[in-house]
Amino acid sequence: MTAYTINFEPIVSVTDEFFEQLCQANPDVKFERTAKGALVLVAPTGGETGFYNFEIAVDFGIWNRRAKLGICFDSSTCFKLPNGALRSPDVAWVQKGRWDALTPEQRAKFPLIAPDVVLELLSPSDEIEDVRVKMNEYRDNGVRLGWLIDRKTRKVEVYRPGQDVEVLDSPTTLSDSAVLPDFVLNCNTLW
Repeated sequence: MTAYTINFEPIVSVTDEFFEQLCQANPDVKFERTAKGALVLVAPTGGETGFYNFEIAVDFGIWNRRAKLGICFDSSTCFKLPNGALRSPDVAWVQKGRWDALTPEQRAKFPLIAPDVVLELLSPSDEIEDVRVKMNEYRDNGVRLGWLIDRKTRKVEVYRPGQDVEVLDSPTTLSDSAVLPDFVLNCNTLW
């Protein structure tokens, strides 16, 4: 279950409208689009990865309901980044004021906004270098905090603007009070 990238650019331009129609015509397939216009067919996750993705999303959701600071999104949400890429992180969070600044039409489609926070949970079908490219793309497009979690190696890569990637070995928790006040992700449930 590997992700495949197809470059249609020499034949047809994968515009926003084309991409949206493609997604609507194929609701059982998860697509992303790179900044250069290549189409990425994303492999579905297996049961174990799906379970951990859900558990992480629940933790974000419970925190966000209490904090009321933003909006949480699951892996089905595709964001249009400033560089033109259309990406779907496993978990995303956007500050409420930034989300509220979008028009209802912008919210209904693929939101033209870089999330404040993205989380990617490496699945067995993922190539880590491909996910690292994606994490750097998020950071370069305005994401304030990115966590790449690799359950197999028990490592977390932390991406922040203007900083080198920080690698944490077997952390028990993840937090960043400047971006996610009072949020703590218990990593012991992941290992």
